[in-house]
Amino acid sequence: MKKVLFISYFWPPSGKASLHWPLDIIRHLPKNEIEPIILTVKEESFTQKDESLLSKVDPDWITVKSNALEPFNIYRKFIGKKKNEKLIASETISTENKSLAHKISLWIRLNLFIPDARIGWNFTAYRAAKKVYVKEKFDVIVSIGPPHSSHLIGLKLSKKLNLPHIPVLIDPWVDIVYYKNLKRSCITKKIDNHLEKSVLLNAEQVVFVTKSSEDDYLNKYEFLKNKTNVLYWGFDEDDFKNLPLNYRSAESIINKSEKVIVHAGNLFVYQNPKNFWQQIKSQNDSGSNYKIKFIGTVDPIVLDYLKEIGLQDKVETLGFLPYPQMIKQIFAADILLVCASEPRHVPGKLFEALRTGNPVIAFGDDNSEVKRIIESANSGMMFSYNDSCTSFFENFEKIKPDLTLIKSFDRALISKKFFEIIKNLLHKG
Repeated sequence: MKKVLFISYFWPPSGKASLHWPLDIIRHLPKNEIEPIILTVKEESFTQKDESLLSKVDPDWITVKSNALEPFNIYRKFIGKKKNEKLIASETISTENKSLAHKISLWIRLNLFIPDARIGWNFTAYRAAKKVYVKEKFDVIVSIGPPHSSHLIGLKLSKKLNLPHIPVLIDPWVDIVYYKNLKRSCITKKIDNHLEKSVLLNAEQVVFVTKSSEDDYLNKYEFLKNKTNVLYWGFDEDDFKNLPLNYRSAESIINKSEKVIVHAGNLFVYQNPKNFWQQIKSQNDSGSNYKIKFIGTVDPIVLDYLKEIGLQDKVETLGFLPYPQMIKQIFAADILLVCASEPRHVPGKLFEALRTGNPVIAFGDDNSEVKRIIESANSGMMFSYNDSCTSFFENFEKIKPDLTLIKSFDRALISKKFFEIIKNLLHKG
């Protein structure tokens, strides 16, 4: 029996989407060969809570929690919010908010918290990990990021204990998409690049959740050759076990007077498919009845645009939903909307959308990976943000997805591949 330390800032009952991958990968590891030890925060104040996810946590797992020094409570006070008032992801990095308080807080976050605002957890997490090592003697370290500051904990432990480290990069590090229009100083970027390079140079293996991210990093760092892996985000079949494994028939779609389009997850201003909204307005003006549902946070600018073109009465914002409820909503949809933020971004919700068997319309500029996945699964169509999408409305009722291919994205299968990475490392050692 080998012991693996998983460093994951987000953990149930947090409802943060990024914890689903490590949670399900760990759940599906062979119990007779791997004993997981989870290192996480005692309490984090940013994300919504989802108590339903606690049912996936095995009570036999060793879970070590330490305090995190988060800046978000200070940020709330600084911008005039109450301590228990939830922050919206898009507002903390908004370039539309011109208030002096927001500008100062944004500059501090971007330039003084390196690599990210969760760096304050590292001090207590490292001490907690060393303490648990004395008793448990784990054999491998796996860190999950974002927050990429978690990888620095893995790096420090790896060097101190002489153990192999596997960083999992769910998103890019120094050039993540939301930095694109934000100002980080040259010194900040230089330090951040040094931290990224140090982690990857020390790593025995690196896991990416998109092929395009792997390619990007291989072009950036030649030393990564022969130690990178792509394990897609996927979905957990257990979340769908009470739902049928078939696509919605064309008849069921055609016969409904109202067709519901659902977007699940955060939708930022740079993911606003204006042409799609205009096409929906045109369809409704011609006698169709399309309704739009948003699950999760939506940038106010997106909602303002929908109001501007006269779709406000056809929009429903459900906010954050517990995961089982979200699954039911996307399964009941007629069309699922997926918006990629950049060429390396394969939205996690894409795989859950594929699993429903419902037609998928995706938007993304120069994103060949999402396009390939959707088309190979015969699950829908992808367009650039400036494209006309009339062809989708002409053809979506005929879509019959390849469910055999889609089932290859089950996290139980992905976990087997992850186990092979760990096993090969242990044999190598």
